[in-house]
Amino acid sequence: MSLERKTKELLIGIDAGVNTGIAIWDTGESKFISVSSCTILNAIRQVHQLRDRIKSVIVEDARQVQYNTSKAKAQGAGSVKRDCKIWEEFLVEAKIPHKFVRPSKSITKWDKNRFKAVTGWKGITNEHGRDAGMLIFGRKGMV
Repeated sequence: MSLERKTKELLIGIDAGVNTGIAIWDTGESKFISVSSCTILNAIRQVHQLRDRIKSVIVEDARQVQYNTSKAKAQGAGSVKRDCKIWEEFLVEAKIPHKFVRPSKSITKWDKNRFKAVTGWKGITNEHGRDAGMLIFGRKGMV
């Protein structure tokens, strides 16, 4: 990933969870630099390293949804909500512009073929990276 310029041109999408989706969108070039997933710690490190170039970080916020589901699934949802709280604490402390958005069924759970056709991204993706990418695809600034 070549990110040598220091102008604020990047949007970062985060799909919080055990496999944290992270996508990086260059607003000046109107293209993805990266669409991937990793651990929350790795994603936080990436965001921290890019902080001088970030216009905004957009995080899909599971805390904005009430889950009416089984105890096991609710426990998993609670874990994702805790991850969202960790992201909030990190972004506030690091003074990185950010926004938390409610999950939207219209931009999540796209398969790789639809994601590729709409975004033009040719790299390998998984569901988490694609979900993060759709939070920021085509945007120039904060949602």
